[in-house]
Amino acid sequence: MSDRAAARAAKTTLAHRLAGEPGVVGIGLARRASGYVVKVNLADPAAAPRVPGDVDGVRVVTEVIGAVRPL
Repeated sequence: MSDRAAARAAKTTLAHRLAGEPGVVGIGLARRASGYVVKVNLADPAAAPRVPGDVDGVRVVTEVIGAVRPL
């Protein structure tokens, strides 16, 4: 179980690690029954293997949402 502060710190670490990675379109926090997780939004499933399963003990989840375009 991760608290919000730990998840925020892990998000910052992961954002630096994944900066510029093709297919990664967003990184945020999500609340789950077990606490907070870092959620990585992907343009396509091919980017998923480059995303670690956890950062500093905080679980990382991925979701393929497609390309992000301005309105």
